[in-house]
Amino acid sequence: MRTLPILDLSLLAGSADDAARFRDELRRATHEVGFFYLVGHGLSPELIDRMMQTARDFFALPVDAKLAIENTHSPHFRGYTRMGGELTQGATDWREQIDIGAERDAVPLDSGVPDFWALEGPNLWPAELPALREVATEWIDRLGEISVTLLRSWAEALGAPADTFDAAFASNASPHLKIARYPGREQTEGTQGVGAHKDLGVLTLLYVEEGKGGLQVEKDGEWIDAPSVPGAFVVNIGELLEIATNGYLKATLHRVQSPPAGDSRISVPFFFGPALDAEIPTIELPPELAASARGVTVDPGNPLHPVFGVNWLKSRVRSHPNVVEAHYPHWMS
Repeated sequence: MRTLPILDLSLLAGSADDAARFRDELRRATHEVGFFYLVGHGLSPELIDRMMQTARDFFALPVDAKLAIENTHSPHFRGYTRMGGELTQGATDWREQIDIGAERDAVPLDSGVPDFWALEGPNLWPAELPALREVATEWIDRLGEISVTLLRSWAEALGAPADTFDAAFASNASPHLKIARYPGREQTEGTQGVGAHKDLGVLTLLYVEEGKGGLQVEKDGEWIDAPSVPGAFVVNIGELLEIATNGYLKATLHRVQSPPAGDSRISVPFFFGPALDAEIPTIELPPELAASARGVTVDPGNPLHPVFGVNWLKSRVRSHPNVVEAHYPHWMS
């Protein structure tokens, strides 16, 4: 395999055979690879173009305008991250980005309130670009709908009721949007745009600027290039779906290589997670599928917790120690 499979979500609106074919392809793609391209998703070209243009407009803002909403101003790990301001596996990622989540009131971290509720709260928006809030809100809403459709399809494909995952997402789901720009640089400066990692949540829908490469997916010890496909999302599952299926579905290592000098790359990953205090349900697989379940990956340096918020906070703390230092220095002791 030298590329990712392409799945057509519009098959679900066709005949019963079409819908069954989509669910079977979805099951096989995420069991064998953990990644696929998604077309037929129903997102309009106008919305995609508006998102990508707004992303370019954001990164073109003066440095002072972006630093005014730097993530060190947010106790909820939201806002702008300057170039080199995020870590993966302890190494510096070479990109700038803005992190956006569900727009909610902050939760007072009183005694007895789990620390992960720090992740709930308002976003930081650039005053100079009101269009960003508008398009990001619409993007989160629409991709949340697509994510629910995919989760219900996975459940059915695995022999479970379609609503298996619904309760974990019914209220206060945890969508998270990144808008990122990777600048080009010389090979001698390094190639890590984002280091090799697995996503910790449930699923990710990634849109990449047309004509751009850089994303690589690990398969059988080799790296597969996954360049952008016009109009398509790259979809991958996170570690919680690996947990839910005892490793039948595969959370896969992936990374982003920096563009060459003189080029750049904009990408918009959307991470769909359940409520912070939710546990992802486990699925009792049919015997023919259970026989191929590989068990959950065990990493002593990165233990997984059944409560989503515990895992999500662990990731934020490791990736953004500057935010921890600014708002939660007692977590560093």
